[in-house]
Amino acid sequence: MDIGMGVVETRLARLGLELPEVNPPHGNYLPFVQSGALVFVAGQGPRKSGQLIYKGVIGGNLTLADGQAAARLCALNILGQLRSACSGDLDRIVRLVRLAGLVRCTPDFEDQAKVLNAASDLMCDVLGVAGRHARIASGTHALPSGMAVEIEAVAEIR
Repeated sequence: MDIGMGVVETRLARLGLELPEVNPPHGNYLPFVQSGALVFVAGQGPRKSGQLIYKGVIGGNLTLADGQAAARLCALNILGQLRSACSGDLDRIVRLVRLAGLVRCTPDFEDQAKVLNAASDLMCDVLGVAGRHARIASGTHALPSGMAVEIEAVAEIR
């Protein structure tokens, strides 16, 4: 392990992943709220440097693979918000408790779980056993700004 890098940061580096800068809220809400040991992360879209990367409809102008890439970016944004909640130390995450994801999709698209699997897999790869979580994956016809995927999270920290 590199000096000064925690376990989670080392895993991110080994996976070739870099957390994007946290995205500011697009309304009158907080990006995360801590209540006791739980941190509730507001819905994160597939944005990087404030720019929406995946806009559209899965099963329409976007593919399942696009949806999975969007879900991974949402997961990285969640980790970025958790890093802020943990004052920069991702090793303070005891466990990821829950992910809840919305997939903007066509009415006949039935692979919402496959889209969210990409976020779940990333969390397990980065957080190890602490990344295993409960989850819901739902489809919808619209999301803010036309984003393809939005995911919120609950994590326990110390």
